[in-house]
Amino acid sequence: MDRIYIRDLALRCIIGIFDFERDNKQDVVINVTLDCEPFTTAAASDRIEDAVDYKSLTKQIINFVEPSEFGLIETMADGIANICLGHSDKVQRATVCVDKPGALRFARSVAVEVVRGRDT
Repeated sequence: MDRIYIRDLALRCIIGIFDFERDNKQDVVINVTLDCEPFTTAAASDRIEDAVDYKSLTKQIINFVEPSEFGLIETMADGIANICLGHSDKVQRATVCVDKPGALRFARSVAVEVVRGRDT
């Protein structure tokens, strides 16, 4: 498997279960790893049509996250993984980590990671 990494995608959305978290958008940081079919066809042709278009995928993720109002980052991570798998049949597995900076007083961040694949 070959891999694509989308690292440190910083977005803002309503996220959380407490009333004070529902008043203003908060930061989330998203990291995505896509396990894909080998890039041999795309590398040989040098054409985006033969590759996973990670720019358009990132736009899909942004359009999903920014207007969202999820209670849990688990729900967000699962939704992003499903978007990744639906984006291209070349994507075999998606690992999505969503960080919520400042969620805990003495921690830099709290994060969840989900792994979803076509075989699971």
